[in-house]
Amino acid sequence: MTQISAALVKQLRERTGAGMMDCKRALAESGGDIEAATDWLRKKGLAAAAKKAGRATSEGLIGLKTEGRVGVMVEVNSETDFVARNEVFQDLVRRILEVAPRAGGDVETLKSLTLPDSGRTVAEEITQAVAVIGENLNLRRAAHLEVDEGLVAGYVHAQVAPGLGKIGVLVGLRSKADPARLAELGKQLAMHVAASGPQAVAVAGLDPAVVAREREILAEQARASGKPENIVEKMVEGRLRKFYQEVVLLEQPFVMDPEKRVAKVLEAFAKETGEPVEVVGFVRLALGEGVEKREEDFAAEVAQLGGG
Repeated sequence: MTQISAALVKQLRERTGAGMMDCKRALAESGGDIEAATDWLRKKGLAAAAKKAGRATSEGLIGLKTEGRVGVMVEVNSETDFVARNEVFQDLVRRILEVAPRAGGDVETLKSLTLPDSGRTVAEEITQAVAVIGENLNLRRAAHLEVDEGLVAGYVHAQVAPGLGKIGVLVGLRSKADPARLAELGKQLAMHVAASGPQAVAVAGLDPAVVAREREILAEQARASGKPENIVEKMVEGRLRKFYQEVVLLEQPFVMDPEKRVAKVLEAFAKETGEPVEVVGFVRLALGEGVEKREEDFAAEVAQLGGG
């Protein structure tokens, strides 16, 4: 029999929101495979479909900078939230952003770039800052978005200083429309992405494996109702449309006017300005995604359940 560790139960519970005993049983039924266990819980109606794997638990800042057709973001982590309000730390993030466009979104390349004001590389500057601030610091992620025509708009949520906060979003818009109008639309869309966290711009951009997996889960849920197979198929298609409205940007209700889908907002903009507009892409970074804080008491809690 597969041994189910406390850490694995914890990971599944945080991913799905299901109860501890249900998570333990799901892992036992799935041979310790966390993906299969997630599906098992969902088929049993014990997990939320949109629950994200991992929570934003690390500290630090997301830094964002846009300039015309280019936008960049970085995530620099610290040990405590207090450091995020430290001016030395904030200045470090800003200086890293200045050279970030040359890295193309690659963290290792960014770490190797030289900061013009100090002559040190980004990695060396971070080491220097560790000595000054007294906490471990880490440049964890970088993002780069560029359009051939139009602009890249940005938005920072939970901002502690201009361009620095807890969630950052870049949205690339391709259009010949007036830059001021385009920038206004771009900011609204970036705010929408920050709030709604879509997975893709359009349905076609979703990972086919994700869609296939969702279809399989929805089909099994529908069959559990005892309906005939032809009705099950219709139920699945209807629920898939709802799924798309949850995870696809163009299909989502616009947060500033939930009566309209985002696609309709773009159509209205094109009609008003006389210029078509296309969302080329977006990037959303939330501080600490996928990084877990250790909860030492959790292992003891699971151990008390007995049987591994």
